[in-house]
Amino acid sequence: MPIVVTGATGQLGRLTVEALLRRGIPAADIIATGRDVARIKDLADRGITVRRADFADTDSLPAAFAGADRLLLVSASVPVGERVANHRRVIDAAASAGVSLVAYTSTTHADTATTVIGATHGATEQYLRDRGIPSVLLRNGWYLENYTSQLPQILRNAAVVGAAGEGRISAASRADYAEAAAVVLTAEGHTGAVYELGGDESFTLSELAATISAAAGKPVSYADLPVSEFAEVLAAAGLPAELAEVLADADRGMNRGEMYTDSGDLRRLLGRPPVTLSEALAVALHH
Repeated sequence: MPIVVTGATGQLGRLTVEALLRRGIPAADIIATGRDVARIKDLADRGITVRRADFADTDSLPAAFAGADRLLLVSASVPVGERVANHRRVIDAAASAGVSLVAYTSTTHADTATTVIGATHGATEQYLRDRGIPSVLLRNGWYLENYTSQLPQILRNAAVVGAAGEGRISAASRADYAEAAAVVLTAEGHTGAVYELGGDESFTLSELAATISAAAGKPVSYADLPVSEFAEVLAAAGLPAELAEVLADADRGMNRGEMYTDSGDLRRLLGRPPVTLSEALAVALHH
């Protein structure tokens, strides 16, 4: 049952490859793909098939997916304007390769999300339906790492900065989302499912600041900004203007509850509680 993982050069894709191995999938049955295969040479050294797949290069995809039974489409992190076209190329190539299941890493409430990011996921989900390919939608919530990776800056400024108001966020770790992907790729009974994935314990950004403060033993507050001002802060911190606007827009969606879910789907897929914010902070603070 050869399984293709796209984006194996990225964090979520690589974690999924590792999760597949832990679930007993032989290395020879895993096809790890990415644009720069030099970055996953270590996977080839472990017996995993490594192939180049560039979503923007249609000609690279048939060979990358040849012989595959199942495919994980990790949503592209390229400029948002190119995202849907790139995803469609992958879906078309998967259909041509005769793949029996496409698992797609979408976002929470992609069918109703009003954000720029949400719209790209909604369009990709619709294309999967239009093509009639058996699929499973992994609507991943926000990553805990989106916050834990910012800890040095947050503690230095004594502030979490955002534009999410009191919107609740159901975040989980990349590793837990990756494990959920590995579950649906290796077990039967998931075709056609739509999973709203997120942590069991949601939080507002005010609660995030309070939790960081308690864990670090330092005062941290939440500075809630208008969306446009938050975008300016992100751009001033060095992010490209388009990315800054997309991330600020994501906070606007959080304020509307678009990153909240109480489905329990992630816990059920994992067979255990997902990693919590407090657990993730404890690890990050001691590294």
